[in-house]
Amino acid sequence: MKNAIGRIYILIIMLFLYLPILTLIVLSFNDAKSMSVWTGFSLHWYEELFQSRLMMGAIVNTFSIAIIAALIATIVGTMAVLGMPALRARTENVLMGINNIPMLNADIVTGIALMLFFLMIGAPRGYMTILFSHTVFCVPYVILSVRPRVNKNTNKLYEAALDLGASEGYAFRKIVLPELWPGISSGFLLSFTMSVDDFIITYFTRGAGINTISTLIYSEVKIGIRPSLFALSSIIFAVALLVLLVVNIRQDRAERHKEAAA
Repeated sequence: MKNAIGRIYILIIMLFLYLPILTLIVLSFNDAKSMSVWTGFSLHWYEELFQSRLMMGAIVNTFSIAIIAALIATIVGTMAVLGMPALRARTENVLMGINNIPMLNADIVTGIALMLFFLMIGAPRGYMTILFSHTVFCVPYVILSVRPRVNKNTNKLYEAALDLGASEGYAFRKIVLPELWPGISSGFLLSFTMSVDDFIITYFTRGAGINTISTLIYSEVKIGIRPSLFALSSIIFAVALLVLLVVNIRQDRAERHKEAAA
């Protein structure tokens, strides 16, 4: 009885989460614009998606900003983490506390603060202001991901490599970087996801004539969402699902190889 109730509960949760996405995917293939009447299967909305300069521009802006911001934030955050052990414990704790504030702060406060900053210095809002803003709010997530990977053993191994004649660059590449790599990759992926998903900060820091996927959808809601946005959402979901499957398959193979080697 308990197992049956548990399975029903999981089924309800899965339906609650994925039934709207399934409905969205089905509507993206509907020949008509209506969301209540099915008139036939069609790829019309996918064709319209790839022919729309506005939507393609929003896609390019979204992912180019996300990749560049995540890359810069990962470099800056990793460098900050590497420099923290040289600080006093009290200073390091204060910096980590300051680092956590943007993550606890409301996005609307961060967005308005950045907008006022750009207005104060007279910077024209556009692609670069969005990129700067996304980099700023991604750095704390990178630090939070990389910081737990730094430990005393890392420093000891690095110093031992130097004592054995290795150069600083070689010791960093062969000792420190592999030790930090899981945190670095996690920080990059988290930053990329946060950037793609962001709306509020982008809305306050963007200028006229530039859109990301989130701001484009917001503007379309006012005049009525076209099914081409359903097609875009379906493609994003399919790509995310494919990446997840590939990652899981690779991890499963790696675990099997380890078990076989053991």
